[in-house]
Amino acid sequence: MLSKEKIMETISDWNYWGKDLRPSIERKSYEAEISRKASSGEILVIKGVRRAGKSTLLLNEIKRLRAEGRPAKDILLVNLEDPRFIEHLSPALLDQIKDAYLEFMAPGPKPIIMLDEVQNVPGWEKWALKEYGLSQSSLYVTGSNSSLLSPEVGTALSGRYLDVTVFPLSFVEFLHFNQFSIRDRAERIQKRNKVDGFFRRFVEQGGFPKLIEISDAETRRDTLKAYYDSILLRDIITRHKILNHRTLEELTMFLLSNTSSINSINRLKNNLGISYDSVKDYTHYLEQACLIFQLARFDWSIKKQLTHPKKFYSVDTGLANRVSFQVGARMAQNLENIVFVELLRRKREIYYYKTSNNLEIDFVIKEGAKIVELIQVCHDLENEKTRKREFAAFAKAEDEIGDTSAIRKTILTHMPYEESDPKDHDIEIRNVIDWLLFP
Repeated sequence: MLSKEKIMETISDWNYWGKDLRPSIERKSYEAEISRKASSGEILVIKGVRRAGKSTLLLNEIKRLRAEGRPAKDILLVNLEDPRFIEHLSPALLDQIKDAYLEFMAPGPKPIIMLDEVQNVPGWEKWALKEYGLSQSSLYVTGSNSSLLSPEVGTALSGRYLDVTVFPLSFVEFLHFNQFSIRDRAERIQKRNKVDGFFRRFVEQGGFPKLIEISDAETRRDTLKAYYDSILLRDIITRHKILNHRTLEELTMFLLSNTSSINSINRLKNNLGISYDSVKDYTHYLEQACLIFQLARFDWSIKKQLTHPKKFYSVDTGLANRVSFQVGARMAQNLENIVFVELLRRKREIYYYKTSNNLEIDFVIKEGAKIVELIQVCHDLENEKTRKREFAAFAKAEDEIGDTSAIRKTILTHMPYEESDPKDHDIEIRNVIDWLLFP
């Protein structure tokens, strides 16, 4: 058991009692969401892949609270990955931390407690429920694993929490972190070359915030590899006590090297020569760690949706590129991956679709009971065969999906393209950079 003095020594290192708040860059959309949801009085859960910037968002929330007049001593930040806590992680430790904090800092009524990487504490939700039930504190928790809100935890906290999902930087944020912004379409045209240069970097290195500070390309690659290793080790291998590291890594490298591709559990099993159960478990763990996402094929029948193969995407193109070593050859896949993650950021309900004659729609956007948009992502539309294929996919999908009177059809392309009369096809063709900048 840690002494109160040792606990205070540890948590004092992470808090801003009597010292300046360190500099940070704002992420306005997340900060607004956090502020709005925190005001509800519910437990606030901030989740997302490791190194996406959750801890910095807590820092920015501390700055907001301080600016609104909350005393520094009323805010407790606990880093639950501090090595000094590693042998003691339990709900009892959380009680000890709070007791030491109350005794030494004497905060006002209902202090704010922020638990960073809380998934490291088995049974943390029981402690959170006690705090919530007794209204003893306002709680923020972060986690790098979606099992933070597993069915068991989600049921225990049901009706008592609101969550915020944090992704690596969007392209707009990437520009902002590089001290560059585009205010309108006119400025986009004026600064086209510079914007295009930033976009090439964004596609290659991805959107992990720390990489912006690293000027050397090789060091950025080393950092991405360290992120990849950390996610596998901390969030999967250690958490799930996996002994066969090699099989897990082979599957992970295959999925990240084949983003935007359709794969079934059986196909992965056959390609990699591993058991069905291993593939099923490992893909689930990778998704829990927010490293990959699985996209379901659209069908009006939920039962059929569950049986169809899935499309796999990476949380970040930089990580996928670091594993695949084929950045140039992967441009089309990278563009589709970027659009996918952006649609998640925009909180859209998305699927892919496969027509009866084997044509594919990259993204089907559903709102309520209606399909509202079909999106194709294409690196280059100059080739007539490519254009015909994309247009034919739209026509066939519309035919099969049903009532299509209000469905938008959009092609997002990277290379410049002038359609002679796009209205003939009722299709909007947009540059993918413009779509990212101006939703």
